[in-house]
Amino acid sequence: MSKAVALQGEVWITLDGQSFGGHQRVALLASIAEHGSITQGAKAIGMSYKAAWDAIDAMNNLAGEPLLERSAGGKGGGGTRLTQRGAQLVSNFRRIEHEHSMFMQHLSRQAQALADDFLLLQTMKMKTSARNQFAGTVASIKPGAVNDEILLRIVGGQEIVAIITHESTAALGLREGGDAFALVKASSIILATGEGGRVSARNQLRGTICRVQPGAVNSEVTIALPGGGTIAATVTRDSEQSMELDVGMEATALFKASSVIIGVPE
Repeated sequence: MSKAVALQGEVWITLDGQSFGGHQRVALLASIAEHGSITQGAKAIGMSYKAAWDAIDAMNNLAGEPLLERSAGGKGGGGTRLTQRGAQLVSNFRRIEHEHSMFMQHLSRQAQALADDFLLLQTMKMKTSARNQFAGTVASIKPGAVNDEILLRIVGGQEIVAIITHESTAALGLREGGDAFALVKASSIILATGEGGRVSARNQLRGTICRVQPGAVNSEVTIALPGGGTIAATVTRDSEQSMELDVGMEATALFKASSVIIGVPE
């Protein structure tokens, strides 16, 4: 069962590239206005007196004018209040913060769709020598005497089987329904065309050849898989020519479960 995803953010103001402050500093100003005292205002929001004065000095300097002023003495002995500029700053920040909150709520309603792309974005950032990278969901985990069999469901509903150690399963935190990716080197793939006999390779991904890139010694053959994925295989130039591999031909990519490397996004 997938967990609910929500996006969060915070408004922060800068002036000419210098940090003016965010929610905490504006909350300090509002608290001082409410309590009529820097000491009490800071205490109410859990800020030390020194930290409060440091924040006030920084804001005054960046604003170019005082944001606080001492009120005249009276029965209570006077106090501290916001200047017109300080009060305006608090009011405007609250309005901006409200609009920002509405914006974040709008994004959160789309967050699940964004989360579905997170694994893809993570795998796209990877640098690896493996030609084939497949993002998917762990469909099942079958423990064995020494190794575990991991079944990964990829784009188009096809499945990839991998054999990894118990320690790897635990270290990666693999679980059914969790996100994972599979890496397979192009050199580990055997191509088959037509109706062949039985083979021992656990993985058999069927599709249509969409690209053949000949080389001096080897050729790279790419197969388009149902659902939009592709898988590339490296075969000798002789094999490519003898099998008469060409675009549009149906083919099957065969590879052993032990040739699959499983990973998880950070």
